[in-house]
Amino acid sequence: MRHLTFLNDDDISFIEQKASAFRLSFQDRRQLEIIASDLRRWEEGCLSEFWMDPPNPELKGRDRKKHAMAAINARWEDLKRKPKSYSGFNPDYKPSGNSGKPEAAPENTPIMGRCPVASEKTRCCNLQTLDAVINCGFDCSYCSIRTFYHTDSILFHTDLKQKLKALSAELDPAKKYHIGTGQSSDSLMWGDRNGMLTDILDFARQNPNVLLELKSKSDNIGSLLQHDIPANVITTWTLNTPVIIQNEEHLTAGLDSRISAAAAIAGKGCLIGFHFHPIIVYDGWKEDYNEVFSRLKAEFSPNDITHISFGTLTFIKPVIKELRNRELKSKILQMPMEETAGKLSYPFETKEEIFRFAYDSFAEWHDRVFFYLCMEDIRLWKKVFGYDYGSNEEFEKDMIESYFRKMETRWNRQS
Repeated sequence: MRHLTFLNDDDISFIEQKASAFRLSFQDRRQLEIIASDLRRWEEGCLSEFWMDPPNPELKGRDRKKHAMAAINARWEDLKRKPKSYSGFNPDYKPSGNSGKPEAAPENTPIMGRCPVASEKTRCCNLQTLDAVINCGFDCSYCSIRTFYHTDSILFHTDLKQKLKALSAELDPAKKYHIGTGQSSDSLMWGDRNGMLTDILDFARQNPNVLLELKSKSDNIGSLLQHDIPANVITTWTLNTPVIIQNEEHLTAGLDSRISAAAAIAGKGCLIGFHFHPIIVYDGWKEDYNEVFSRLKAEFSPNDITHISFGTLTFIKPVIKELRNRELKSKILQMPMEETAGKLSYPFETKEEIFRFAYDSFAEWHDRVFFYLCMEDIRLWKKVFGYDYGSNEEFEKDMIESYFRKMETRWNRQS
């Protein structure tokens, strides 16, 4: 019971009292534990305040229990359905003392992989990942990376140069590739530790048929600015509103810092991109995201931007379990969830509203920047963009060709 970190003694005593009075099953008790822990994690009160005894005194036995559990579950679901408010919320974040400890990865650790959330059930770009670092030093409350790696340690390859050389020998020079380095860790927060960034940029320079994407929530661009960045390197930033960054994206750079970093890289003549993933519904979300969208349109030229992606919160059940076990206040799971393609996320109608709003906000850029949905229901594409791809391979091909066209245009303009 106590592994639900925000479940306290008062909650346990109350649950025991109701379990005796209503003859609750193990599953009923477990459900009350989850609700009690969620309420405290979300700063939405406590279970004893949330509970309502059945008003009908004629209800007895199983009917009385069924009514009580239905009522508490309905109130819990109602709380998740309405937009959450961060007004007055205090995550009281305290970094773990062991978080971010650097260690050497075992020699046989591979550096190439597939996007960890890739699926045939959703529209996927088939991104290949270059896992130069394993595990992330940031601490976003919704992150699933920590559930993939059962350690707080950050693993670095001591033989990265040799592994990249071997990888170069395996690539088909006649094929175009899209490879990202920001799926198993942040691409920029480590700078050029152990010459890592130098090795990665050399790899890109030696393989002009590879579009290498550096993806980040960091503003640590000092080392990158000191390098001659190859034309086939795209540096991208995942952006969110100040409300979400402050309350849910712990240790990351603030919005101003991320945008300033992107502007500095674009000012060096390099291509950049942006990811809005996850877009999160909360009280005032449209106004806040619109401010970010408007700022990008005012401060950047679409000629500098290869792509903008949209996505939202999507979980598998083990990740939800891990998030509930964390000693971290967060409102992330205070949201309505429906199962689709084997995962839990916002209802389809909510996603359509989110993505249509985001895409329509960039109407001036629709023909000049590549937009896509990241790991979302295939049916959403037609509703949001007005078109769809027949397969993930078709999507991947169009994306890569779009990136290369912009890269070649940029190179021709500068030469």
